[in-house]
Amino acid sequence: MSISGGRWDDLHSGGRGRGARMRSRGGVFVLAVLVAVALAGGLVAARQLRGGRGPGTPEKVAADFFAAWRRGALDDMRDLCADPPGDFVQQYRALSRGLTVSSIIIEPRPVVRTGPDAAQADFTVTRSLVGHGDWSFRAVLRLGRVDGRWRVLWTPATLYPGLKGRGTWSLGQVRLPAVTLVARDGKALPDTGLLAPYLAELVDTMTPEGYDEARWVIEMRDGDGPPQRVKVLGGKPGRKIRTTLDRRLQTAAEKAVRSVPQAASIVALRPSTGEVLAVADALGGLGAFTGLYPPGSTFKVVTAGALVADGAGPGTPADCPASVVTAQRTIRNDEGHELGRTTLSGAFAASCNTTFARLAVEGLGAGKLAASARRFGFDTRFYPGVRMMEGGFPDPRSGAELAEAGIGQGRVQATPLLMASVAAAVADGSWRPPRLVPAKLVRESGGDTPDPHPIPGAAALRSMMRAVVTGGTAAGAGLPSGTAGKTGTAEFSDDGSSHAWFIGYRGDLAFSVFVQDGGSGPKTAAPLAAAFLR
Repeated sequence: MSISGGRWDDLHSGGRGRGARMRSRGGVFVLAVLVAVALAGGLVAARQLRGGRGPGTPEKVAADFFAAWRRGALDDMRDLCADPPGDFVQQYRALSRGLTVSSIIIEPRPVVRTGPDAAQADFTVTRSLVGHGDWSFRAVLRLGRVDGRWRVLWTPATLYPGLKGRGTWSLGQVRLPAVTLVARDGKALPDTGLLAPYLAELVDTMTPEGYDEARWVIEMRDGDGPPQRVKVLGGKPGRKIRTTLDRRLQTAAEKAVRSVPQAASIVALRPSTGEVLAVADALGGLGAFTGLYPPGSTFKVVTAGALVADGAGPGTPADCPASVVTAQRTIRNDEGHELGRTTLSGAFAASCNTTFARLAVEGLGAGKLAASARRFGFDTRFYPGVRMMEGGFPDPRSGAELAEAGIGQGRVQATPLLMASVAAAVADGSWRPPRLVPAKLVRESGGDTPDPHPIPGAAALRSMMRAVVTGGTAAGAGLPSGTAGKTGTAEFSDDGSSHAWFIGYRGDLAFSVFVQDGGSGPKTAAPLAAAFLR
């Protein structure tokens, strides 16, 4: 503490002689004692003001600490602390010099007693940084009774919250994106991997036109730790957008997709909301959202949905011969298998092409099958946050085309995203448009968010999809208990080459697994789904 004013001078002589001085020698002695006592008392008082001896109060110590800080009296601040570090003053000066601080404003809040010998005072400190505006934050001054006296219990966190060691401070310039995408739990998403193209397009979509990415930032190094970005200065801060993605499921999906030699994808949704939980896409670009492929036997979910909506049920009798001719089109089952007389659920579990092709032509007709396709999202425009392609169910031009459409062949096309939404619709009872970001942001970007479509007879479809896993084409895939689904082997060339599909759900998780040129759905895609779910 500095004391301004005059200074003590030596005693000086006036107009008196030697005798007078001798006669007053005793008085001089008394005066010297009084002066000494007064000086001692002043020193004691000064030490008490600086938090020295004497009990005082936490309110007084806190007030003295903040007052000294306002004056820039760092030594006085240190003297009020119970056990200050040797570089106490240097720590404050390092922050001011590193950030070119020109002034400081401290706004303390009242002291709160937290125990018989403990108290604390919250405070806000605002520093003006030359050329960069103000920087404010809130911290806590902790106080305690030490050896009978109230003292400041100083730690580096008093200088800046969370600081544990000596801080090194600097200003730097960086380029910050307008948008930072995080997972549904608020944590960072990887900017590399099988999700990267989707994140890059989301950022581009959400970035305002003309946005300037250059920013000054405050960086702090805690002891020997790495630099940490503490504050972005100037301009509007980048926008943090919480996506619908689940980091755990994303990791599992990428691991599964990387385990197969062919190009593949896994798309996972939350049936109750339509939220996209994971996208592992090795198809190239945004292949899982924009790539159109024949859905094969996974489309039998849609055909079965039309039959159930028309009055059929899992126990409705059905025929499953090895081959059948309908509308002058010969349809064969995979590997020539046949069940003979069975039920609709049995034919669905065994993926009988002959059953569903004939029922599409002779039981439903093009109109009812097309209506079911629309209920499941085909030919429906929606915007998940990035580019996508609508699945297509073109009007069949002949009975032969209708037979092919009933088993997901011919001109029927779908993306892995759409087929994941088909499985989600069965699980929830309503088809919902998939999305990577909150619906509000989709609308702000000009995207379509159609209303959910109810799925008639969803309970019956769930029963049939469970039968696929418990005793049908996916029974040997190793899928965990509670999984329901549908396999698909979709031919795409005259030489019999086929894509492998498996769509399904487990609880409030629905998914599609697609392996390009992967061959058999039961042998390739269903085991891949099991690897993902495990």
